[in-house]
Amino acid sequence: MPTYTTLRIDADPQQPRIARLMLNRPERLNAINDETPRELRAAVEWAQAQDEIHVIVVEGAGKGFCGGYDLQQFGEGVLDHPCQQEAEPWDPMVDYAHMKRNTDDFMSLWRCPKPTIAKVHGAAVAGGSDIALCCDLLLMADDARIGYMPTRVWGCPTTAMWTYRLGPARAKQMMFTGDVIDGRTAAAWGLANQSVPADQLDAETMALATRIAGVPRGHLAMHKMVVNQVMLTQGLEQSQMMATVFDGITRHNPEGMWFRRQAQAEGFKSAVQWRDSGRPIPEGDEARELIRQMAPSRQGKP
Repeated sequence: MPTYTTLRIDADPQQPRIARLMLNRPERLNAINDETPRELRAAVEWAQAQDEIHVIVVEGAGKGFCGGYDLQQFGEGVLDHPCQQEAEPWDPMVDYAHMKRNTDDFMSLWRCPKPTIAKVHGAAVAGGSDIALCCDLLLMADDARIGYMPTRVWGCPTTAMWTYRLGPARAKQMMFTGDVIDGRTAAAWGLANQSVPADQLDAETMALATRIAGVPRGHLAMHKMVVNQVMLTQGLEQSQMMATVFDGITRHNPEGMWFRRQAQAEGFKSAVQWRDSGRPIPEGDEARELIRQMAPSRQGKP
């Protein structure tokens, strides 16, 4: 079996037609670092190459599915990362190239001719929701949570899957508020295929995966191709291009820079608590003044 630093994948010992891909940074709530997208794609491509495997189940180790991008790496530190450029002026094409690659890596779950199922317990939020929604099917625990809180500041979901999976009105509600919803609500809204008590989630997911795994690989690939083609015809690739550009803007405009400075000055928990509380987020000239007051040194101290 292949080995990775942020996840693991192998065939289920009881049902070798099912591959189980587990995000495996439980000490960081499986938060996404620079290696995660590449390793996710490599694992999907490994499963795709195994003739015996028909279905891929994606899940998270520990307390939840995935808590999004690792803000201790990307939020608190002062570094010239493609997605957190401290040198000025910001180069949007460097940012876009990096994030588009991440988006394409997450979308390997969608492109793979074999069905992919996200099994969500705990939280699948921010970038973690991108991974979950790139899967073909979504099963959630009743008390699990999914959402994209960074739409309030410092983020735009680059996969653009919310509209295609949820419809425009509900997607706008989620994007405008940055709220999270539980598994029951996700199922009622049609975002999740099913919501079940947490202690039944694994059994229900494996029952569905086993049912699908009995279908010939070619049939599964053709059915998936037809549905995916509808989404492509609706403009999925163009939406992802716009969303990925906008994601970079949200991290480098005055409001995004304020959020980064707040994280650097007070820690990412402080910045996230402000963002999610509903408290007005500084913008425009107010944000610029706070940025000046919190300007960091290159050692990461305000």
